Amino acid sequence: MYVPRPSCSDGGRDAGEQPRVYQVWRGNNKFFLQGRFICGPDVRSIFLTMFLIVAPVAAFCVFVARHLMNDFPDHCGISVMVVVVVFTVYDLTLLLLTSGRDPGIIPRNTHPPEPESIDGSNYIRGQTPQQYRLPRTRDVIVNGISVKVKYCDTCLLYRPPRCSHCSICNNCVERFDHHCPWVGQCIGQRNYRFFYMFVFSTTLICLYVFAFCWVYIIKIRDAEESSIWRAMLKTPASIVLIIYCFLCVWFVGGLSVFHFYLMSTNQTTYENFRYRYDRRANPYHRGVLNNILEIFCSSIPPSKNNFRARVTADQDRQQARSPSRGFMSPNMGKPVGDLEMGRKPVSWDEPRTAADISDLEVGLGGMLDGKEGRVTHASPNLSQEEFSPELVEGRAGMHSRRSSWDRRAGSLGSVDSNTLQTNPAEEANVSVHATTSGAH
Repeated sequence: MYVPRPSCSDGGRDAGEQPRVYQVWRGNNKFFLQGRFICGPDVRSIFLTMFLIVAPVAAFCVFVARHLMNDFPDHCGISVMVVVVVFTVYDLTLLLLTSGRDPGIIPRNTHPPEPESIDGSNYIRGQTPQQYRLPRTRDVIVNGISVKVKYCDTCLLYRPPRCSHCSICNNCVERFDHHCPWVGQCIGQRNYRFFYMFVFSTTLICLYVFAFCWVYIIKIRDAEESSIWRAMLKTPASIVLIIYCFLCVWFVGGLSVFHFYLMSTNQTTYENFRYRYDRRANPYHRGVLNNILEIFCSSIPPSKNNFRARVTADQDRQQARSPSRGFMSPNMGKPVGDLEMGRKPVSWDEPRTAADISDLEVGLGGMLDGKEGRVTHASPNLSQEEFSPELVEGRAGMHSRRSSWDRRAGSLGSVDSNTLQTNPAEEANVSVHATTSGAH
């Protein structure tokens, strides 16, 4: 989230003191505790996620676990409540670690990167050699396989392999997996481990509550020597929790299985849906065991952003300057399309061209007479027709005069048709005059 520079009255700092990085951050993130926690713009959804976890656990402790404390020998029944409470706290801690840390944001450049070499194909006709277009993609070798990396127009950098730009947070994230609305944060290189542990632990809590609700129902049936249906009617809270956990376990359990498959094949959700490595070689696959160890046992790289650091004066001046510096975006003047999504390329100038054609159609559409069998609208393919300036100007004036006459005629109501007819004698005079002028 872009936060304007605080004034002396807002932040209590001196006028010459530089703001901190999180105060002038250009992404859509939200910061808490003076930049110590970074979240996505939809961070409010984390409270809904907490409620969906805490509420059923609290109901389980009150209506089920409390009654099971005396039903096990040697006071083992108290462990039923202790385990679910400790596991819930552990689950919420993983949720905060996933949502409140830097997922692997790559800092933006203040200007486009310097090209390694000047290629003649990148020149634009009519431009100086200093103004040339950066290539749209570059080839990078990863484990002997060529991988294309794309240029990011927002962050002014070539994204590293497995990096993608999140449209919600407006940042380039390393090893981008997806943006999770339930945690209100991007899932990337630095928080994917905690995300999976959070999803898997939530699945275990659902199975735990589901199982002990059935244990409580069976104990009621055995104590009263009744049917299972009568025992279920004795504890309606257990029925609600069983239904709730059954529905939730399909979601979080299915998500756990899916991400375990992604980890074992060393894929991300983004790569799985966009690239389909089952159709070509995966350059990041290192074997099932090594892929899983890479997620859980490798060290988490430090953040590349110090959100609490002061913005230097040089950085402040560079951000205020125009980032072009003679370089042109690889998309300028070219059809813009998502190479990964397979969208149809659309020219940057196409909306403006369509608007110009529409204006010309309005201006030239009424100049042709429909009574003579002519087309009353200009052709959209104006590039194939040439109009002289005199012709366009003369016909435009004719169109304006006819429009004025039509408005006056419409305001006067019905007009006598005799007044609009031309005298035959006058037509003959005009014809003779025109013939004489042509002879001269």
